Amino acid sequence: MKQSIQLRLGQNLTMTPQLQQAIRLLQLSSLELQTEIQEALESNPLLENPEDSAEETSANEETSSSDSSEDATQNAETQRDAEVDLQNTDMPDELPVDTAWEDVYEHITPVSSAPSSNQDFDERNSESVHETGEDLREHLLWQMGLTPFSETDEAIATMIIDSINDDGYLTTPVADIHQSLSEEHEIELQEVEAVLRRIQSFDPVGVAARDLGECLHLQLQQLEHDTPWRDEATRIVTEHLDLLGSHDFNQLIRRMKMSEEDLQQTVMLIRSLNPRPGSHLSSSKAEYIVPDVYVKKVKGIWKIELNAQSAPKLRINQTYAGMIRRADNSSDNNYLKNHLQEARWFLKSLMSRNETLLKVATCIVERQRGFLEHGEEAMKALVLHDVAEEVSMHESTISRVTTRKYMHTPRGIYELKYFFSSHVNTSSGGECSSTAIRAMIKKLIAAEEPKKPLSDSKLAKILDDQGIKVARRTVAKYREAMSIPPSNERKRLL
Repeated sequence: MKQSIQLRLGQNLTMTPQLQQAIRLLQLSSLELQTEIQEALESNPLLENPEDSAEETSANEETSSSDSSEDATQNAETQRDAEVDLQNTDMPDELPVDTAWEDVYEHITPVSSAPSSNQDFDERNSESVHETGEDLREHLLWQMGLTPFSETDEAIATMIIDSINDDGYLTTPVADIHQSLSEEHEIELQEVEAVLRRIQSFDPVGVAARDLGECLHLQLQQLEHDTPWRDEATRIVTEHLDLLGSHDFNQLIRRMKMSEEDLQQTVMLIRSLNPRPGSHLSSSKAEYIVPDVYVKKVKGIWKIELNAQSAPKLRINQTYAGMIRRADNSSDNNYLKNHLQEARWFLKSLMSRNETLLKVATCIVERQRGFLEHGEEAMKALVLHDVAEEVSMHESTISRVTTRKYMHTPRGIYELKYFFSSHVNTSSGGECSSTAIRAMIKKLIAAEEPKKPLSDSKLAKILDDQGIKVARRTVAKYREAMSIPPSNERKRLL
């Protein structure tokens, strides 16, 4: 083939650094955005927060006024004491620096207000303890330290505690624990079981159980001997727990030779127990949601506004911007020029993010006004393509905007993804949202008769009578998505 040079015209999309930054900011959550803004403020001197600047200015003014008043007071006292002792007059050569303590450190209550100071300390201390509370393992080790154990028994107890999961169950068989320890210590299997029984007496009640039956049995043994239905409940959890789990109450009545009323009281006692005794000592921290958009109804009109706290306003520092000289190519001037350009790009990306988020939120509110006024059953079918067409954006952009962004409504806080759902055709030719169908299923199950719960086929038939054509397997899928057990497990004696 002969080589030749050809000239072709074409168009392609280039991912500029500005576009990459805008896309990255668009998919950040509110908490991640605050972290990104704080990092930008720390790294770029051309960026500043107007609120921080206003607080700093007011603090400086207060400091200057307080310094002036202190100087005036000091001068008056000096003049009065001059006749007594001129040597005690000590005037400063320079005024104090123009910075307040509160500008650098958090505000601290003065010592004079002792009651409120102690109260604030107690609140902060309780919050700190709550956030860094001990987990189940630390709680058990603390109790082990208070229990008189020999050196060998303490090694056994430590291995047993290390084998307990977050729910409070012993996950390693006793034989394996004995085999692991027998290499270093001469112990018998009965000694390991004896230490296990001592740990099972620790708090929380039911900890270190090997299965659910043993966990419930340990909790029942801690009750008073005259507790009503204690013996019957103990027999059920040790001998007939499988029948109780499958809700086969007729078989339980025959096996236990009890009346339905007595079995009902016994089951109520069992349900009062905790099947996961270690769950309330979990070390996981609570995750808080900061809404990005607020929606409220004012004079019959739904108003949408962005959360100002999640997206603080930034601006260019005019002091540093005024130092830039156009014809100067020094390193300092180039440094300011580069940071000024980066600051402008960052502000433009933030503005684009806010505008896009507000457009998408407004479109969602217009489409889902029925949900805001009447609830989940009035939710309409909505997909990303519908919103993308209305706001003239790509579906991928809508997906980034609605991921990990939350909307505060009068009905609660919801992720923007929540308002999108598929649809099911109705007999009248319309569409029904899958979210609305799930709400209907949940409402029907909540109103069902406990002794005769509705099966998936029956739920599908009821929805079909209401004009919603949905298959039985679809009902089962929606029910499982809401963590609702099947009809045979929902059967109750009440």
